[in-house]
Amino acid sequence: MTPYFTDACFRFLRALAKHNDKTWFAANKQKYEDHVRQPFLRLLTDLQPDLAAISPHFRSDPKTVGGSLFRIYRDARFSNDKSPYKPWQGARLYHERRKLVPAPSFYLHLQPGECFVGAGLWHPEPDTQRRVRQFIVDNPGSWKAAAHAPKFRKRFEFEEGEMLSRPPRGFPADFEFIEDLK
Repeated sequence: MTPYFTDACFRFLRALAKHNDKTWFAANKQKYEDHVRQPFLRLLTDLQPDLAAISPHFRSDPKTVGGSLFRIYRDARFSNDKSPYKPWQGARLYHERRKLVPAPSFYLHLQPGECFVGAGLWHPEPDTQRRVRQFIVDNPGSWKAAAHAPKFRKRFEFEEGEMLSRPPRGFPADFEFIEDLK
């Protein structure tokens, strides 16, 4: 099986992080297309059947505009960092109803030294977040079986970057999975 991402992909992303300007990118755009964007689009195409086996509601959309692949161009208008490009490539495998209801998704991140897959709700609305927390409190056995099973924990970890320092308001501080609610 031919790999999707080769050393050339990571060389390009490392060079982009070092030379993050429009002149350099314009001179190297074909390398981006050949070694990063097109392989990622092939991966997205190939993932759809496996993703459908997990759930028929998730989409891995290889459309070049409006699909799963995020743009490499940054919106730097409101940022202190005015770099025009992201030194990584990401894609979102989304739920078909994402525009109608808060829905989970999968995220693929490709960056030298930091490749990962994420899953869940990204910055949920307060009511959605409260409902997820309440479900965990009301169903601790199901939550433990899903998120704390030894086989699961051996392969996956929870991101602990953005957490509350105290238990969320209205939830018991002594709850067995209080750290997960934060």
